[in-house]
Amino acid sequence: MPAPYGKLAREAERLRTAYTSGAIAPLRHVLDPTDADTAYAIQRINTDYWVQSGRTAIGRKIGLTAKSVQAQLGVDQPDYGVLFSDMQVENGQHLAPSKCLQPKAEAEIALILGEDLCAPDTSPKDVAAATAYAVAAIEIVDSRIADWKITFADTVADNGSSGFFVLGTEKHKLETLDLYTCGMALEINGDLASLGAGAACLGHPLNAAAWLASTLAARGEGLKKGDILLTGALGPMVALTPGDHVCAKIGGVGKCEFIYSEATE
Repeated sequence: MPAPYGKLAREAERLRTAYTSGAIAPLRHVLDPTDADTAYAIQRINTDYWVQSGRTAIGRKIGLTAKSVQAQLGVDQPDYGVLFSDMQVENGQHLAPSKCLQPKAEAEIALILGEDLCAPDTSPKDVAAATAYAVAAIEIVDSRIADWKITFADTVADNGSSGFFVLGTEKHKLETLDLYTCGMALEINGDLASLGAGAACLGHPLNAAAWLASTLAARGEGLKKGDILLTGALGPMVALTPGDHVCAKIGGVGKCEFIYSEATE
């Protein structure tokens, strides 16, 4: 059973404050490592707070789609967080290091929905039918938990360790793509930093999206037309250093990039 609301609200506030004041210790005093219900309750408190404060939710991100990472954290499922409009970095533009704490980049497939997805038994075929198009994406994950010493519950409470994201400009219909075998190369300053493929994302990016839609429906929520879905990493994430030029290239899907530095006039 989740802790009393007041206690959860205090932890939610600690996470919000950490965005600007610096990373905090793991939430062990409130959260058992695999306590999903309490963790999502904390995430929801902050989501409601941010929406009421004027931020606009525009989609969801899926994390922990790699079996190896799930095993590392002792869980058997992915997690999710909320995407807000102010988290998007335009393709090719700058992301200021001052906006981040301990960021890492990972390449993903993003799906943009053309229809709602609200069924608790959503299948990958349902996701494909509801998807308007796919684009290459980079997620810049970040953590308000010091030194990334996270459990499953920590990352869920922390909005899925979300930070920022970049979308490519090449839009592709799913019927023109093979999201299972597509290869991914993530380059930092022109050097190869991470390799992967669509199959690394819970067996297929559509599997991850179907899991998300079904999980949200079971919690009384749903995905809406126009939502952006970051379906999960196709390969290992890479820590960022100020000045890095990050470029993700995904076979058949396209590329996207950003510069991890303060914008210059």
